[in-house]
Amino acid sequence: MAQSIITNWEPKHSALYGKHIVHLQHRLHESPLFSDDALADLIDRVPRQFYHVNTMNTDRHAPGTWREGDFAGASGREVMDAVRNGNIWVLIQQVAELDPAYREVLDQLYGEFEHHVPGLETFKRKMSILISSPKVQVYYHCDIPGQSLWQLRGTKRVYMYPNSAPFLHPEAMEKIVLNEADEQDTPYEAWFDDYAEIVDLNAGEMLHWPIHSPHRVVNGDCVNVSFTTEHWTTPLRNHYANVYANGILRRNLGINPSITPSGPALWAKLAIAGMHRQLGFRKKNKMAFKIDFRVDPQAPGGFSDIDAFELAK
Repeated sequence: MAQSIITNWEPKHSALYGKHIVHLQHRLHESPLFSDDALADLIDRVPRQFYHVNTMNTDRHAPGTWREGDFAGASGREVMDAVRNGNIWVLIQQVAELDPAYREVLDQLYGEFEHHVPGLETFKRKMSILISSPKVQVYYHCDIPGQSLWQLRGTKRVYMYPNSAPFLHPEAMEKIVLNEADEQDTPYEAWFDDYAEIVDLNAGEMLHWPIHSPHRVVNGDCVNVSFTTEHWTTPLRNHYANVYANGILRRNLGINPSITPSGPALWAKLAIAGMHRQLGFRKKNKMAFKIDFRVDPQAPGGFSDIDAFELAK
């Protein structure tokens, strides 16, 4: 893209980025890369390990109703029809690896961030596209890397919460990092909403929030298309190692460790986390997800139940 992706960057955003919620405008909703035809083509090409398709209760916060499905031979256009008329949430991961055109967009937008934010150096960048039915919800959860949400079509209400107790306890974050729990296992209480920052996100807008900030999302009564970006920086990697090592220390020594920002204690935690991962202990906790429906644009809700089977997550 010859033009800048972000259209309204101001000096204040350079100071806020990574520390507070940043709400910006962009032009990617105008790109043909996110048209129905382009999305259907992506769905036709995506390998099984790079996508999720889910359905859930849309009346209330009910993580126990979150179900995993499969495209199972449906064409990209049929999946798009199921989303349009049903109760379906589609996540296409590793998009930049699937198509160099998306890699170009991903690199440009991070180039713009790094230009505007002094000292920002990102790596392990990823893009995932979200295609979801009217009124679909993504329940309360927190993400591990640096994260942004880019709205392309439709509207959604995003509830953002502080990334500290009682909204996020260290033990909950450690379980996610150690692969003992899923992001959506993050404990939630309805009264948390009294302390949420609520943003109605429209096409051509994006949000970036501080690391691990819990959030949940409710679609408007319309089809939604958006994408997320994730990245790492050296400070984010160090924070991850802190959380990882703290989880190991809490489980094995029964202590209540804190985040160590620098110095020999940080180096020790980097070593602990690296050795634990290298020895494969995290992989032993690898979760399986149960698939129990198949996308079916002719069925109510856009899916049909099937006999359950499991895939490694």
